[in-house]
Amino acid sequence: VDGKNVIIMDDEIATGGSIIELMDRLRERNAQAITVVCTHGVFTGTSFERFQAISEIEEIVTTNTVPFKEENTPDNLTILSIAPLLAETIHRIHSGESVSSLFS
Repeated sequence: VDGKNVIIMDDEIATGGSIIELMDRLRERNAQAITVVCTHGVFTGTSFERFQAISEIEEIVTTNTVPFKEENTPDNLTILSIAPLLAETIHRIHSGESVSSLFS
């Protein structure tokens, strides 16, 4: 990872402990920039503060599946809405249509 941009993907981030430990290893190996992506951003306790302390994080991307207070959120946090996907899934199920193509 020396000099490379790294994308870390996880299903959920709560305290951020395991992600931060991984980022420590990546920084030891001279990762240039880190993007963190997760489906469910729980972000408990001081997780935002812990992420803000890591200058190599370019962006944190999550969805709005878990509501959280927007105070103290990092400037580099991007929240993607899953509403269109849920709406289309519900529509297709209600109409008896396949949902398979939504998840391929």
